[in-house]
Amino acid sequence: MKINKNLVKLNENFASKEEAIEFCGKLLVEGGYVTPDYVPAMIQRNEELSVYMGNFIAIPHGTDAAKKEVKKSGITIVQVPRGVDFGTEDDPKVATVLFGIAGVGNEHLDLIQKISIFCADVDNVVKLADAQSKDEIVEYFDFDL
Repeated sequence: MKINKNLVKLNENFASKEEAIEFCGKLLVEGGYVTPDYVPAMIQRNEELSVYMGNFIAIPHGTDAAKKEVKKSGITIVQVPRGVDFGTEDDPKVATVLFGIAGVGNEHLDLIQKISIFCADVDNVVKLADAQSKDEIVEYFDFDL
């Protein structure tokens, strides 16, 4: 799967994690990857188990029950320079890069794994957070997702 440049957004800002997750979901809807019913399932998924993965990244995705809302596998990458907090006041977990994903079957697991491996190196996350163009971000993911 190649990254669709239209689903890469730079310099976004969100007041809450819910707003950030909804933004990722709407991009997936607009791209034809999921139905609108997938978006609330993304928020529910985060309520059940945080989509914050560490190293300043979050991977919003839907619940297992929402798999029927996925039309085709897709990914959106959203840069949030000021960060968005996925934690609590006592335990902040700030994400500066969001990967909204939807996967047919178990493809979401492959997407999460490949994103996690790439972002395990915090230098890679910094490159994404500092990227000045969509092309630059797409180049970092010029491998099979």
